[in-house]
Amino acid sequence: MHAVSALEGELGNLQETIEECLEQKEYARLRDLLVPLEAADIAMLCTALGEKVPLVFRLLPKELAAEVFVELDSDEQELLIQSFSNTELKEVLDELYLDDTVDIVEEMPANVVKRILRHCDPEMRKSINEILKYPEDSTGSIMTMEFVDLKQTMTVEAAFKRIRRTGLDKETINICYVIDEQRHLIGLLSIRTLVLADEDDVIGDIMQTNIISVHTLDDKETTALALSKYGFLALPVVDTENRLVGIVTVDDAMDVLQEEATEDIELMAAILPSDKPYLKTGVFETWKARTPWLLVLMLSATFTGIILTHFENALSACAVLTAFIPMLSGTGGNSGTQASTAVIRALSLGEVRFSDLMRVLWKEFRVSLCCGICLAAANFVKMMLVDRILMNNPAVTPWVALVVCCTLVGTVLCAKLVGCSLPILAEKIGFDPAVMASPFISTIVDSISLLIYFRFATLILGI
Repeated sequence: MHAVSALEGELGNLQETIEECLEQKEYARLRDLLVPLEAADIAMLCTALGEKVPLVFRLLPKELAAEVFVELDSDEQELLIQSFSNTELKEVLDELYLDDTVDIVEEMPANVVKRILRHCDPEMRKSINEILKYPEDSTGSIMTMEFVDLKQTMTVEAAFKRIRRTGLDKETINICYVIDEQRHLIGLLSIRTLVLADEDDVIGDIMQTNIISVHTLDDKETTALALSKYGFLALPVVDTENRLVGIVTVDDAMDVLQEEATEDIELMAAILPSDKPYLKTGVFETWKARTPWLLVLMLSATFTGIILTHFENALSACAVLTAFIPMLSGTGGNSGTQASTAVIRALSLGEVRFSDLMRVLWKEFRVSLCCGICLAAANFVKMMLVDRILMNNPAVTPWVALVVCCTLVGTVLCAKLVGCSLPILAEKIGFDPAVMASPFISTIVDSISLLIYFRFATLILGI
């Protein structure tokens, strides 16, 4: 048993040994080094080998080679496919599960896709085309049609015979699905249930009929969250007539959740989502992903300049107010980001819905008052001790400090209310809540904080 950190260190050392074996053409030794490793670790080692990946790949046993192929990045997969003979390509495709083949087809250039489909058997080609018809974000696009189905009239003994005969090429045999003559899903049962049952027990008597299933057109993220929520290894996928058409397994759900988390992080940072790894995304592509949002945010920030220009006379009458604008804007942005991040996470986990908007606002209102008063008190002490006494700045009067502190309370209050409500409203009208994250909210809150600041300055200082 190896700890993850220790294993990473071993792989680093193994990389040097692999390169040494390749240079000295010690292929038997290299094979012995690779075969005991997990497919994901071999794929990670292959990433640094560049053009030598096909040579290493051919040293692996057929089943392990197929597992490694699935774990490789699309660029390395394309390199391998280009280097394969027709026989080698067919051998790899025969070992892949259907959903893995579909993922590869979706990422490959058209000429590579044609070659893959040409070497698939007719049944797999038909299944691939059926899955590719589903929308990109639907459950149907990530399901596999490789599962074990049973009939309710079977005995346990007959069920085991069917599993032994058909289970070798299935994605999972841990859960078996019971269907009728029209392929309607009527039950399921686990291998554990079958093993513990008597051989002459009838499937219809021991199957579980309380079934949680998903539909082909359901959002794939919703399906992934359902797998996570219930702790299932797989979920059955049915069509509009409740006919079983596939299953979604936990490994596919993990990939979906990782993709969605990455997309949310990019949107929260005002970057258009990309499906490529960071180091494999070109400078031009990165520029295209970042510039549109930067332009939008830059133009929207001009409202801050308009407000400052409008209150130019007030600032000239009490110049010391200018010194506290960055602190107020920063505090407002940070407060809004805290609220928006918490709400975006709650939305993604299904903990908050649009109907909870008033409850969320009421909670954040109370939290913002507590935070705002605490920050205002600390800031008042700081302005009196540090700015006025230690830095000997007589312009920082108690009245100026009062203006800043009142603005802090108002800014934090508005920022948190804006930060918590915008993601919920965005989801309600069909936008991704992550869009309403820190850059966007900070821009809005900057303008609001300045309006509050000058309003208090006018009321308290009379400028």
